[in-house]
Amino acid sequence: MHKRETSKIILIAIAIMALMVVLAWMTGTSEPDILDVPETEQAEQPVPDFKAIEDTTEKKKAFFAYLRPEVEKQNDYLLSLRHYLQTLQRQLAAGNSLTEDDDERLEWLAGEYRVDKDLPADAQIPKLLNKVDILPVELVLMQAANESAWGTSRFAQQGYNFFGLWCYQKGCGFVPARRNSGASHEVAKFENLSRATYTYMRNINRHDAYRELRHIRASLRRAQLPVTGLALAEGLMNYSERGAAYVNELQNMIRYNKGFITE
Repeated sequence: MHKRETSKIILIAIAIMALMVVLAWMTGTSEPDILDVPETEQAEQPVPDFKAIEDTTEKKKAFFAYLRPEVEKQNDYLLSLRHYLQTLQRQLAAGNSLTEDDDERLEWLAGEYRVDKDLPADAQIPKLLNKVDILPVELVLMQAANESAWGTSRFAQQGYNFFGLWCYQKGCGFVPARRNSGASHEVAKFENLSRATYTYMRNINRHDAYRELRHIRASLRRAQLPVTGLALAEGLMNYSERGAAYVNELQNMIRYNKGFITE
C-alpha cells in the first residue's frame, strides 16, 4: 500500500473518531446520567429465606452477603454525586458559569434532598454536600438487621423493606398488625432491593429528624477523620421511639458483629 493511501486511511479514521466523540458529547452518552439510581444484579431477585437458615453464624453470613453489595453500590453512587457537586463548586469559585445540564441536575438534586431551589447555586451546593454523603456499611447493615429481624420479617421478605420505612397513601405497602387506632400509615413495599436501600439512605440524608447524624458526619469530614457507624449512630435517636436505648443497641450490634461485617 502506498504511503499516500495509508495517510488517507489514517486521516479518515481520525475524522470518524472525532465525529463519534462529538456525537457522544451532544447526546450525553459519554458518561452515565448522574440522575440514574443504580441497581445491583441481585436487586430484583427474591429475598433469601433467612428464617430457613437455622445456624446463626450461617444466617448472618448470608444476610451480609445479600445486603452488603447493595449498600456499597448506593454509597458509590452518593460519592459520585458528591464528587460532581465538588466539581461544580470549584467551577463557580473560579468564576465560571454552569451549563444548562448542570443547572438541571442541580435542580433535581435540590428537590431530591430538600434544599431550597430558590437559592443561588453557590449557596445550594454547600447545603447539598452536607446531605449527599455515605452512610457507613456497618451502620446500614445493623439497622437492617435490627428492623427486619435479620431479614425474616414479612416486610423484608415480601417488600424488600429491611428498614421499617413507612408510607402514607392507602395501598402503598403493608398494614402493620399493631398499628394504633386512628393511624393511617403503612409499612412501605418496594419493587426491588435497590429502590428500598436508596430510599432509606435518602431518608437519613435529608429528613430533619437526622440532622444531628449529618452534623456528626460533616464534623468528621472537616477533621479528616473516618466516618464510622459507631459515631453516626449517635444521630439516630429519632429513628425509634426507644431513643437512646435504640442507639446503644445499634452500637452494641456493630461491635459484636464486626467480624462478620468485615469478612
